[in-house]
Amino acid sequence: MTYPLQTDQTDCFDASGQPIACGGTGQDGEYAWRAAGAADRFAPAGDLVADRLTGLTWARNAALAEFPLSFPEAQQFVAGLNAAAHAGVTTWALPSRRQLFSLVSHQAINPCLPAGHPFDHVFPGYYWTGTSCARLPRQAWYIHLGGGRVYPGMRHGSCMLWPVATPPAPETVGPRPCTPCRGDLHDPRTRRTWTFGPREAAGRVSWSRALEAVAGLNHRRHSGFTDWRLPNIRELEALCDLRRHSPALSFDGPATIPEGYWSSTTSRYEPRYAWVLYTRDGAVGVGFKPQATFGFLGVRQWRSGDR
Repeated sequence: MTYPLQTDQTDCFDASGQPIACGGTGQDGEYAWRAAGAADRFAPAGDLVADRLTGLTWARNAALAEFPLSFPEAQQFVAGLNAAAHAGVTTWALPSRRQLFSLVSHQAINPCLPAGHPFDHVFPGYYWTGTSCARLPRQAWYIHLGGGRVYPGMRHGSCMLWPVATPPAPETVGPRPCTPCRGDLHDPRTRRTWTFGPREAAGRVSWSRALEAVAGLNHRRHSGFTDWRLPNIRELEALCDLRRHSPALSFDGPATIPEGYWSSTTSRYEPRYAWVLYTRDGAVGVGFKPQATFGFLGVRQWRSGDR
């Protein structure tokens, strides 16, 4: 699976949730990643939809079970699809957390899928993934397809299911060369460099202060570069190692890890909030922008000639 590290967010908002011009903000929308349109990304064929971006194949009907099920019931339902060779496929599975998260749009809500997607009967609520919570193994991860939140819940709870026809593969994680993290962390898997430079990064700052602090890295030419930015929520989520917890990160970080890290991506569900990676288990939630609640990291993408 090719995991997308860019969102499709193209708008910017201030700390009060009001739309603003993106230029010079350092927000996700400023970089206008220009994600592939739905017509280019998705290839529907009968009851199946192939995702050219990730290489996954999905059921076109996102509500095959019609009603929410418990986690064991969802597994049994998927087993029934395989027994019946639904749509000619016998490899149906509950998607991994990262697989289902790859469908989430950060520009749309209710459902939070890319505009013009070809799927049918998408419920703007909770969907099970097949990924267990490392700290609380009696819980499994689910994703809210109304807005995009990612949280674990008890398996006896009820969520919708959306099977993927491509069996979940082991999700690779980045290296752990950062013990302790006093400078930069280089991740060749994602071709990203992360900085743990400012002392306040491990503390609690507001969203606006996080954006300002990362801009300060560029003014100081941290490590000789001037293209540092606050990461988008997909880049932050890619730091997770869901086999670990407290923190659920793919590197051995500094002694003090904040409760969460701010992203540069605004919640379109409520623009006064921005997306946050919660570090204890790896949940993807939101934070109220004006409150000094979370830490931050700077990130830059490797360029040709970088070492």
